[in-house]
Amino acid sequence: MPEQISERGRLSGDCARCFGLCCVALPFAASADFAVDKPAGKPCRNLGGDHRCGIHAELRQKGFSGCTVYDCFGAGQKVSQVTFGGRDWRSGPAADARRMFDAFPVVRQLHELLWYLTEALGLAAARPVHADLRAALRKTEQLSLGTPGELAALDVAAHRQEVNVLLLRTSELVRAGVRGKKKDRRGADLVGARLRGADLRGASLRGACLIAADLTGADLRDADLIGADLRDAGLGDADLTGAFFLTQPQLDAARGNAGTRLPASVTRPVHWAAAAL
Repeated sequence: MPEQISERGRLSGDCARCFGLCCVALPFAASADFAVDKPAGKPCRNLGGDHRCGIHAELRQKGFSGCTVYDCFGAGQKVSQVTFGGRDWRSGPAADARRMFDAFPVVRQLHELLWYLTEALGLAAARPVHADLRAALRKTEQLSLGTPGELAALDVAAHRQEVNVLLLRTSELVRAGVRGKKKDRRGADLVGARLRGADLRGASLRGACLIAADLTGADLRDADLIGADLRDAGLGDADLTGAFFLTQPQLDAARGNAGTRLPASVTRPVHWAAAAL
């Protein structure tokens, strides 16, 4: 378990060791999550010369809530410090900057896969596929260490599909240990669904759209939440104990309270407490 915790720490964003890549490389459109339009490769107007956000403490109030729920899974510091050896995109040639901006989203996807694979290896029920999971982890890590050219040429979608076969098998093994009939809501459109107090223990909610769904008091123990869209979903007093493949960005985008029970893989969002005041 300590090794798993250490690995997860490495797979979290460290802005102090990154050149503000998420604020430059990625595009975003004016919406409820972002106050303005910004094309890929153009620095956000709030990004300072020190690569820090000038309104970090006021992002939600100023219309940039999308920034508060984003996590690069540690890809930012890897691209900044490893792939490009600590070379700042501001000081190098424009071609280097473009290559850095192109590499960042690729490594971000690979690091997200590393997060899932690391979690899967910590699940005892998945022991029958642990050897395959470890092999996939090693391969994914090696791919993430590629040169800018190798990263640009990588078929990330194909690799994701390869890893997903193992993650799906992991899900089946874990949920098989839950008694009773398990709901399969993979990819389901549950926008605004009234699921207050619902029994979703051991359910597959892979890729389900749960935007603004009411999951107050729902039983989500041992549920597979990989890729589930939890934006503005109400998780007050819900039980997510043992829920797996749940990432911090998913949780940060949801609404919960002090009564929401969480798996050890994530932390309770600070803004939940502020919203309750």
